[in-house]
This record gives sequence, C-alpha cells and structure tokens, in this order.
Amino acid sequence: MTRFSKNSWALWIVWLLLVPPGLYLIHQIFPPPQIEPWHLAAYILFFVLTCLMPMNINGASTYLVQWVTIAVFLKYGIFVEILISQLTMLIVMVRSRTDEPLTMRIPFNSIMFFLISCFSGLAYLGAGGQIGSLNLLHILFYGLIFQLVSVFSNQIIYYSYDRLTGSQVKFFSVDALWDFALTLIIFPYAIALYISEAYIGIPALLLLGIPFLIMTAVMKLYNNTQLINNDLQRAGEIGHQLAARLTTDEVLDQFVIQVSDMFKSDYAYVIDYRDSNLLMLRMFEHQEFQKQSVPPVRYYKGIAGNVILNNTPVCYNKKSDWEDIVTGYLPIDTESIMCTPISRNNKIEGVLMLASRKKYAFKSHQLKILDILSTYFAVSLEKAGYVQKAIATSERCGLTKLYNYRYLDQALEKSMEKVKSGELRNLSLVMMDIDHFKGINDKYGHQSGNDILIGLARILEAEVGKEGIVARYGGEEFVIVFENYSKDLTLLFAEGLRKKIEKHDFLIQQDLGAERTIETVHVTLSIGVSTAPDDSDEPNALLRNADRALYIGAKQAGRNKVAAYAK
Repeated sequence: MTRFSKNSWALWIVWLLLVPPGLYLIHQIFPPPQIEPWHLAAYILFFVLTCLMPMNINGASTYLVQWVTIAVFLKYGIFVEILISQLTMLIVMVRSRTDEPLTMRIPFNSIMFFLISCFSGLAYLGAGGQIGSLNLLHILFYGLIFQLVSVFSNQIIYYSYDRLTGSQVKFFSVDALWDFALTLIIFPYAIALYISEAYIGIPALLLLGIPFLIMTAVMKLYNNTQLINNDLQRAGEIGHQLAARLTTDEVLDQFVIQVSDMFKSDYAYVIDYRDSNLLMLRMFEHQEFQKQSVPPVRYYKGIAGNVILNNTPVCYNKKSDWEDIVTGYLPIDTESIMCTPISRNNKIEGVLMLASRKKYAFKSHQLKILDILSTYFAVSLEKAGYVQKAIATSERCGLTKLYNYRYLDQALEKSMEKVKSGELRNLSLVMMDIDHFKGINDKYGHQSGNDILIGLARILEAEVGKEGIVARYGGEEFVIVFENYSKDLTLLFAEGLRKKIEKHDFLIQQDLGAERTIETVHVTLSIGVSTAPDDSDEPNALLRNADRALYIGAKQAGRNKVAAYAK
C-alpha cells in the first residue's frame, strides 16, 4: 500500500468519526429554525453562481462566497451554514487544479470546513449572538466575531497541517493578509444581503446578488487582462534580451532559460526539424541543461510531430490527454504540456516544448504568448547567424579559411595577458614558410600555388586540432599558437609536422602547360619557434623572434629545418 493510500484511509476514518456524528450533534443541540424552501433555494443558487466565478488574487483562485454563507448563518444557524460550506468544498474540489488526489483532498477539506464552521458558529453563539436577529448593532458586532473567528480558524488549521507535514510556512503570510482584507470587504455585503432579504424577501437577492455577480465578473475580466498584459510585457523583455545575443548558442540558451522561468515549467526542450527528423538541440530540466542523449525520431512522431504536421500549437492539461500519442522522450512524471512550432520565413524550423509535473499548469492565453516568443526566438536566431557569418568573414582568410592576421593579433595579445597574470605557464608560437614557393607559382601557375596553400591549411588544422590556433600570417607564411606548450614540446611538434609535409603528395592541376594535367608536387617548410615568457613577454616581440628563428636558423641554414629562437 502506498503512502498516499495509507493517508487517504486515515483521513476518511477521521472524517467518519468526526463529520457525520458532529453534524448530528449540531442538529440536535442547535436545530435550524423554520426554513422557507424557496428562500433557501435562492440563496443556494447565488451561492453556486459565486463559486463558479472565482477571482485570481496573488496567483491563487479566491471564491467570494462569504457574502452568502454569513447571511445564511445569520438567518438559519450553524447547521445549515455547515451544509452550505460543505457544498462550497465540493465545488472548489471539482474546479481546483492540483496534483493531490481527490481521495485525500475531499476528506481533509471537508474536515477543515466543518471545524471552521463549528468554531466560528459556536463563537458567535457563545458570545451572545442570536440567530434571526434584526438588530443592526447586534448583527454587526456578533457577525464580525463570527467572520474573524472563521478567518483565524482557517489560518490555524492550515498552519498546523503544514507544521505536521514538515512544510516551511509563516502564520501571517501574504495569503492570510488577503483573507483578512477580503473579510472586511465582503462583510458589509453579507449584512446588507441578510437584512434586505429579511424585509423584502427574494427580490433582495436579485437587487444585491446580480450587481455583486456583475462586479465579480468585471473584476475577474480585469484581473485576467492584467495577467495577459504582464505576460506580454515579460515576453517583450525576453525579446529584447534575445536580440542582444550575438551567437546562436547564446540565443538558444537564453531563450530556454527565460521561457522556462516565465512559465514555471519543470522541463523545456528545443527540437530541431532537419532532414525529416526531429533532433533534440536543448534539454533543460529542473533549471539545468542536460546532455543531449536522445536519439532522433521521424518528424511525424509524437506531440512535436503533430505540431509540425498541423503547424498549430497545442496545450495539454494532464497526462491522460496526451499519453496515447507520445513516442519521444518525456520524463515519467510529466503532466501538463505546451508545444509550439518555431517558424522562420514561413518555414517550420523546429518545435519548442514546455512541460510541468503539475496538472493544469499552463493557462490558455499563455499558448499565444509562447507562440509570440517563438517568433522572437526565430528572428534572433537568424540575426545571430548573420552576425556570426560577418565575424567569421572578418576574422578568416578568404582563401584558406584559416584565421587571419587581425584575429591572430588579438588572440596573441589575450594569451600573453594570461601569461603575465600567471594563468598560463607558457605560450609558444610556431612560424612556418613554404620553401621556394615563388618557383612553384612560376612553374605551375598561381592557381596551383593556391591549391597548395589550401591543402597545407587543411593539414595544419588536422594536426593542431583544438590544441592551438592556426592562422595565415601572409603570403606563404603560417602561424600556430600553443597555450601551455613548453619550447621543447613545441619543437617536437614542429619537427613532426616538418617531416609530414616533406612526405606529403600535393596534387595540383598544371595551369601553364599545353595540357591541364594532374601532377604531384612536394614542398618543404622552414619553421621557427619562440616561447614566452622565456624569449619575450610581448606579443609582437614573440612574432619577431619566431620570424628571426625561421629565417636565420632555418632558411639560411639550408631550409626544410626547425629552429628555436636563441637570445
């Protein structure tokens, strides 16, 4: 038997021992006066209508039923008020959206409502209040006692329950202050309703009840409008933040974090639609990015697939709404889901999915807000792509696609600062020059020379990998920068590279001959090495030292050699 099952049985046993016998005793000790069926039915009708029109205050649904329950208590006494309160409990249970099972919520809330009714009703009667009195001062004084005891009893029961379950809660919370404020606001309406009904009958319920319901509906509409405006404002702020990001990775990460926080989701996923497959780009679970270990699935599979096929966002309030269609990855405790397509230039590029462990976690208007955010995201992603291409163009050699001198100069300066601050032990620079390169251009043509430069660039990239930076220094000269490489280790690398190039077959197309034949050409490198801080602590000096080693120690010594700078 699970923990929830045990707790449910315990609550139902307490309910059976307390509520039915308590109702019987209340009826025997404080029997209700003669009841006019039509009058009571009218009260119940307006009571139900009020329950069906809750207001959202401080993020929680609030039911303004006190104006009816107080009037019912003053007219019919504690027994009828308990029955009305139990009806309140049932309506609230049906309408409320929470993960806790009804088998626990119904007995707990029934007991709580019963105790609150008993405490407040007995306090009213014990203080000297009389049921059916029409003395205004009597009603105001004792009625206020009834209402205040009701509010404080509610807070005491919740506080005690949270303490027993180990929850951290303050007795005077924001919700408690709202309850007290609503008590002062609703109480005059309840007194006016009770006195008016006593003198003019059912028409009083129409005269007071209809304006009250209209006011409640208008306030609820205004409150919902405020929520939508707040979400739109937050969406605009997120859009501005995305626009400020310069790389696609930054846009992706910022978007997932901000959207997950805005909608209070437990899980957020950005799914790429590529080559008829759905590929997970970002997995954000419990406020942390996870490794993307989910295999691709076909584009028409699952919830994301339906969104792509229909090009329509969807929202599911609980697992039973979507569990028959899901085929991809979702945590087992997922309940609510919001999913929207990400489109760019009228073409679907992917899907954004938010999920929560709570039922009914997302509101209907939030799906439209999410659709707007997805548009911001797509535009920002496209802009970041253009920015990255522009940066790459300004930092790369157009021919070899290696970094250019501009980028090398900036990178070398940053690395040298790390050496000076002690963050790096060494900074080594390898400068190389293709031997007799002018002769290759003269014999085979400049296009063939370019082919050799491109081929050499690819070899350098493969040999260096992520260990260093490879740049074209100019003409047939190339530079490699290694962080935390000693001079000895760099010389070892340079010698291995020299031997590899010496043996490599470069295939070129003869441009200057009568026939455009494919020929094999071999080239050699002269290489100079300089290391900081041993040889210098300035970027330009490090370059000059490597250049000096290249020409004096390698070129003048016969070429196809590696030389280290020596003071």
